[in-house]
Parts: sequence; structure tokens; C-alpha cells
Amino acid sequence: MDRSVIPRGIERVPVRTFLAWLLPWVALLAFGVYGAYLCLALGLNQTAMDNRFAFGAWIFLDLTVIALGAGAFFTGFLLYILKRKELQAVINSAVVIGFICYSGAVVVLMVDVGQPLRAWFTFWHPNVHSMLTEVTFCITCYLTVLLIEYAPIVLRNRLLRQVPAFLVFEFNLHKVMYVLAGVGTFLSFFHQGSLGGLYGVLYGRPFAFREHFGIWPTTFFLFILSAAAAGPSFILLTTWLAGKVSGKPLVKVEVLSTLGRISGFLLTGYILLKTIDTLFWINVTAPELGVHPDSFFGAQPLYTLLHLLEVAIFAFVPMVIYFSKRRRQDIRWLVTAAVLTCLGIMVNRYLMTIQTLALPTLPFDEMLSYVPSWQETATFLAVLAYGVIVYSLSFRYFTLFPQERELQQR
Repeated sequence: MDRSVIPRGIERVPVRTFLAWLLPWVALLAFGVYGAYLCLALGLNQTAMDNRFAFGAWIFLDLTVIALGAGAFFTGFLLYILKRKELQAVINSAVVIGFICYSGAVVVLMVDVGQPLRAWFTFWHPNVHSMLTEVTFCITCYLTVLLIEYAPIVLRNRLLRQVPAFLVFEFNLHKVMYVLAGVGTFLSFFHQGSLGGLYGVLYGRPFAFREHFGIWPTTFFLFILSAAAAGPSFILLTTWLAGKVSGKPLVKVEVLSTLGRISGFLLTGYILLKTIDTLFWINVTAPELGVHPDSFFGAQPLYTLLHLLEVAIFAFVPMVIYFSKRRRQDIRWLVTAAVLTCLGIMVNRYLMTIQTLALPTLPFDEMLSYVPSWQETATFLAVLAYGVIVYSLSFRYFTLFPQERELQQR
């Protein structure tokens, strides 16, 4: 039965081996579900957060996975809108990764809020003055778009294609994919920006507050550009990891090289705007708020190092690698650059969330400390396990890489 479901012409490991691979991830998922259950059943006192440190590991996780999941909308935009046909080789994988990231983020957000039964309040009683309202609507709509984009991948399965109704439905979905790509780009563009704009308008947090460009703070645009730059690198990295775990070539090196070059161009723009934004914040914004930037880094020199790492190592170095044609042909350099880029987006989201809340905002305040509880950590790890399980099942039973069959027959 299992062989009849696997895509034709593609080799997969035996069922016993596949189940052995899934077992530890299922155990990790169960552990995380138990941690989430304690938070929902007993309350947020199961976490290390309090009234002063109102967000923690979960908000960092949400912003990070949503940024990494940007590869779905940006790859779709490049393929269907800008006609970069070579990205057809990874678009299915990008959609699955985007679906995993967004659905995982939504589930964790429900645990973070603590009252999932009242989640519908956001839609029925929206606060029209809050950026989070726009984020909620956009993320929900984009997750729906990803689910619709995921459906054709599922319906192309050998067993499901034997049902005529599914075949017709899949064909009709494929015809509207250009529209879905455009809608997904629009939705993702605004909620990525609003997540950054949310911190940029915090007058009470001088570390995060930024001047406005038009009606949006500069963090609105930096979040969009950083997510768009990291998305292709994450697709590159996950494609390489899938090939390593399966032991099979999945795409041509030229495809990965194209993803790297796209990330390189976007990283260039990000470094430029990030540098201008930081210099303006240091010399104008923070002093006008009565705070000298040195006060943010005096208590925690590590944060100064993280800022330097984000731009100098995790952005500039991969940009240089991606712009070298010779290095783009070497998979080792490509993977190194992709890892650095993904680490950079994680550091950026960490600084904007955890550090923003930890830093004192008044002269008599002390530096706040925060260590997530095991329940928070378990929920955090559950998203990772969930992603691996969904991606593994999709990889085994659906065609995520159209070039795989051709490369295996060589």
C-alpha cells in the first residue's frame, strides 16, 4: 500500500525506517503538547513571564518562524509574478515550509494568549487602532491562502489522482495560482511590516522606537526586507537538509545558486537601510527621547556584540558569499551563507523582542532577566517537531521537488 502512494519513479526508504525516523519527533511533539496543555489548563503562571516581562520565548518564536516562512510568499512572487521559472523546482517545498511556519506560529500564539476559546474576539471585536489587529487578519488570511496552495500538492498524489473529482479540482486550483501568489504577497508584505512597526511605535521603549517614514516607522520596512532576504536562504537550507537526510539529489545546484543570489541582493538593501536606521537612531531619535544609546549597552555588553554580529557577520558575510559566482557553485559555501543569514534573522528578532523588554526604560529601573520555563521550552520544541513531521510526510508521499526524478535517473 505504501509503495502505491509514493510518487512514481522516486525511491523512498522502507516504512520501518521511516517510522523509526518519525518516532523521536512524535515523542518530542507529545512532550510539547503536554507543556502547552499545562499552560492552557492551569494558566500562564506555568511560564516565567510576569506583568513586566509580558512576552517571552513564544513571541520570539512567532516572529522568527514567520520571518523564515517568508520564503513561501517571496518564492511564489518570483515564480508566478516575476516569471523566474527556475524556482519551479522548489516552489512546492516552499509552500509546505510556509504552511508549517504559519500554522505553528498561530498555534503557539493561541497558547501565548492563554485563552484560545476567546480567539474569535479578535475578529468580532477588533481594535482598529492596533497593528496586531491587522497582523491577526493578515496571518489568518495568508494561512488560508497557504492551505489552498498546499491542496494541489496533496491532490497530485498517485492514489488521489485516481479520483476524477480530485483531478479536476487540482487542475482548477492550478489555474488560479497566479492570483493566490499575488494575494499571498500582499498579505505577507503587510503583516511582516506590521510586526516590525508594532515595536517601532513603542514610545515607552526607546530602544525599539523609530522615526516614521510616511505613516510607518522604519522598522516596518526593515522587517519586510529582512524577512524577504532570509526566506530564500531558508528554502536553500531546508532543501539541502532534505537532500542530506534522504541521501538523494533533489534540485540542481543552479537553483540553489539562484536562491543565494536573490538573498544576496536583498541583504545588500537590508544592510544599507539597517545602517542608516541605526545611525539615525543613535544620533537623533534616542537623544531626543532623553536617552543616550550607551545606556542600553552598558549593563549588557553582550547586546552590543549581538548587534555587530547581526550586520557584520550574519548579513555582510553571506552577502559577499552570495555575490561570488565561484562560491555560489560550491554547495558548502551556499549552505554556510544560508546558515548565517538564518541566524541573522533569529538574532534580529531576539533583539527586537527579548532585549526590548529586558532593558530598563527609567533611570531607577534594573535590567530584567528572563529564563523560559520548561513548559515554554517544550511548546517551543513542539513546533520544531511538528514541522519535521509534516515536512517528512509531505516529502515521502508528495512531489516536493520536480527535478528529483530526473536527477535520480542520471
